[in-house]
Amino acid sequence: MSRAGVVDIDQHRRDLPGSPFLAAARGERPSRHPVWFMRQAGRSLPEYREVRKGTGMLEACLTPELACEITLQPVRRYGVDAAILFSDIVVPLKAAGVGVDIVAGTGPVVDEPVRSAADVAALPVLDAEGVAPVADAVRLLVRELGETPLIGFAGAPFTLASYLVEGGPSRNHERTKALMHAEPDTWHALCSALADTTLTFLRAQVEAGVDAVQLFDSWAGALSERDYRELVMPHSARVLGGLADAGVPRIHFGVGTGELLGAMGEAGADVVGVDWRLPLDVAARRVPPGTALQGNLDPALLFAGPDVVAGEVRRILAEGAAAPGHVFNLGHGVLPETDPDALARVVDLVHATELPALPAP
Repeated sequence: MSRAGVVDIDQHRRDLPGSPFLAAARGERPSRHPVWFMRQAGRSLPEYREVRKGTGMLEACLTPELACEITLQPVRRYGVDAAILFSDIVVPLKAAGVGVDIVAGTGPVVDEPVRSAADVAALPVLDAEGVAPVADAVRLLVRELGETPLIGFAGAPFTLASYLVEGGPSRNHERTKALMHAEPDTWHALCSALADTTLTFLRAQVEAGVDAVQLFDSWAGALSERDYRELVMPHSARVLGGLADAGVPRIHFGVGTGELLGAMGEAGADVVGVDWRLPLDVAARRVPPGTALQGNLDPALLFAGPDVVAGEVRRILAEGAAAPGHVFNLGHGVLPETDPDALARVVDLVHATELPALPAP
C-alpha cells in the first residue's frame, strides 16, 4: 500500500488470462459464458452442513482452514467460474470488537445499537491484524484454486450501518432512515467510519491475493435514488475508489436496486449486479457505458423444474448480451432448500450455450 486509500497492484498477483469470469468482468469477450452463484457455499450443500457441525457462523468465517474448505466446496461440486470467499457482512465488525453475533433464524444481532454521535465516536477501529484470519484463508485458497479466480467479499457502509442502528435485520429501516434525515452529520460520521472498516477489510483480501471484489449493499433497495445519491453513494464510492488501482474488478450488488443501478455504477463499479426484478437488457441502458452486468436468475425458480429453469437461463443469457460483459448469476443468493443438482444443471447449460456472434465490423 502506498498512497492513502489506494492499494497498489501486487507484483505477485496471479495471472489468469484464461478466466472467463475475469474477461467478462473487464468487458472483454470470454471463451465461454462465465457463471457463479451468490451463496454458492452454504446451507444448500450437505458437505457444508457436515463440516459446520458444532461451529458458529462467525467462528467458521474466522477459522482459515474451515473458511477455505467451505469456499472450495461449490467449486469442486459445480465447476463454477469463480469462488467467493466464505464470509459474512458483519465479520469486519466482529473483528474490530463490535458486540455482534449471528442468531439462527434471525441474522446478525448487535449487542449495543449505534444511535447517537457518542455511539459513533465509541466504535472500535478495525486494523489489518484484526482480519489476519481472513487474509490467511485467502492465501490458502489462492494456492488451492488453481486457475479459478477468487472473489473477495464485504458489506457496503449503508448495509453495515443499518444493522448497527437497527440492532439487527429490519423490514422498514425506520431507525436508520430517521437518523439519516434527523442527524445527517451523525449519519455521515457513521458511514465514514464504516467505509474505513470496509476498505481495511477489502485491502487485506486484495493484498492476500483475491482476484476480484464484491461490495454487497443488501438493503440499499429500501432507499429512494435521491437519498441514495446524497446519503449513501459518497461512502460506497470511497470504498470502491480506494480499490481503483488494485488491479481487480469491482462488483457492486444490492437487492431491489433497479432504480439505483445508474448511481451504483457511477459509484465506481466495473460490474453491477442486477437482481431478478429487472431484465438485463433494460439494466444495460441504466448503468454507465462500459459497465459489465452480473445476474440475474430468480433463485426461487430453481424449484420450478429443469424445463422452466432452462428457459429462464437462455432468456437471461440472451438479455445479458446487451452489456459489454455478462457474468451469469442468480438475482440474489442460493436459497437454503435448493437442490444442488438444479445448480449443477444451470452451470452445465450456461457453459454449453454458445456466445452470441460478434457484431459485424
